[in-house]
Amino acid sequence: MKVILTNEVASLGSIGDVVNVRNGYARNFLLPRGLAALANEENQSALNHHKRVLEKRREKILVAAKELAAQIEKTSVTVSKQVGEDEKIFGSVTAGELEELLLAEGLKVSKKDITILDDIKKVGVYAAQVKLHAEVTPKFKVWVVAAQ
Repeated sequence: MKVILTNEVASLGSIGDVVNVRNGYARNFLLPRGLAALANEENQSALNHHKRVLEKRREKILVAAKELAAQIEKTSVTVSKQVGEDEKIFGSVTAGELEELLLAEGLKVSKKDITILDDIKKVGVYAAQVKLHAEVTPKFKVWVVAAQ
């Protein structure tokens, strides 16, 4: 039986794939759980329309991510920390702190998407990146300075 996957199924494929499965598997597992639909003409045309809508939505998201990435790459943030001997900092610089500093610059990103690329142990300039999209990961500078 040919079915169109409406959700990702690990052993079969991803959304929109047309796969051939056994009748019982389709009737007893895929169709009742809403993981697939029969591959008839009506569902095929609905799938094609849905793919076009998703593609337009993906393009809009990608354009917005690229615009935000251009702003992030121009930005550098300054973190002031208490320092000890040899300019070693006390504590650490976290993604949460960077999120707040970027928000103060007018850039809204999640701390879950921020990755600090280097171990920040001393005063200096470091790099961090933000994963906005699978294809867009801009980097920005993090200046660590001694608190007064």
